[in-house]
Amino acid sequence: MLIVVALAVLAAEPRAAEEDKVLRVRAVGDVMLGTAVPEGKLPPDDGAHLLDGVAALLKDADLTFANLEGPLCDSGRSNKCRPGSNCFAFRTPTSYAKHLAAAGVDFGSTANNHSGDFGEGCRRETEAALDANGIAWSGARGTIGKKTVKGRRVALVAFHTSAAVNDVNDLPTAKKLVQQAKADADVVIVSFHGGAEGTNATRVRDGIERYLGENRGDLKAFAHGVIDAGADLVLGHGPHVLRGMELYRGHLIAYSLGNFATYGRFDLSGPLGVSAVLEVRLDEAGRFAGGQLFATKQEGKGVPVVDPSGRGIAMVKELSAKDFPKTGVQVGEDGKLSARELGQR
Repeated sequence: MLIVVALAVLAAEPRAAEEDKVLRVRAVGDVMLGTAVPEGKLPPDDGAHLLDGVAALLKDADLTFANLEGPLCDSGRSNKCRPGSNCFAFRTPTSYAKHLAAAGVDFGSTANNHSGDFGEGCRRETEAALDANGIAWSGARGTIGKKTVKGRRVALVAFHTSAAVNDVNDLPTAKKLVQQAKADADVVIVSFHGGAEGTNATRVRDGIERYLGENRGDLKAFAHGVIDAGADLVLGHGPHVLRGMELYRGHLIAYSLGNFATYGRFDLSGPLGVSAVLEVRLDEAGRFAGGQLFATKQEGKGVPVVDPSGRGIAMVKELSAKDFPKTGVQVGEDGKLSARELGQR
């Protein structure tokens, strides 16, 4: 019996050592925990329990990323909305930053089409609220978020299709910023907010995508370009629906992670209410070493919960196979992610 136990311990030691070298990153798409404008769009209990159904998934990681679809501020005016209009301008109270931190969020993107809804002062309030709660961020031009985890320096560079922030449509500058981040980090995560929007935007297209006449980026060229510049993982959001995933030069690109927790103001019908938590395992070199999808959905006005039906997994599986027949990630029925045998270069 002692010999058997000793052998089991010896067998476990190499696996434990290997696990120490792996960085487990979890990521979700759009997060907007309710808005104070207009009135009546904040969740019950001041949002304290809005993320309870998914917090265990967010916490079970070395690092967790979310796109902050809207600012965290208590002041400012919006120029987006005319009196009586039904426009979409978000302003989540700064106190809600603690809900994000308590749920396990470590990295946040402030690069999207709602981050400036209430002006530059509101942007600064957002950044201060995130800083006060230990959430590293990137979004404003030239900004790089930084964390050190398991002895590895990790950088986040977030982009959107706007010159007001790090710009998806300025690839030369984007590549230089990624190279700058890589010079001071062991792992670089890039996020982008881009692509067409809505129920018909689940497919990743070649070339520039447009929405309401606006250039929403050549997402394949951008994602491949920043990996060429040194990015280790690319996380997309913006279409409000899940999209497929591919591997490029051994690095994962998730083209859209959908709506994750968007309370009060979002259309959550059909695929708009289907989401997932993505786990990516990165080896010592920052390359894809496997992963997992956990299906989630939003109920009611936008309360995120685990989805036992696994719809998000099925969507990503189908879309990855359709859009990336040679480079798409292999998605198991249980959500396990792995590389295909061919076509990963």
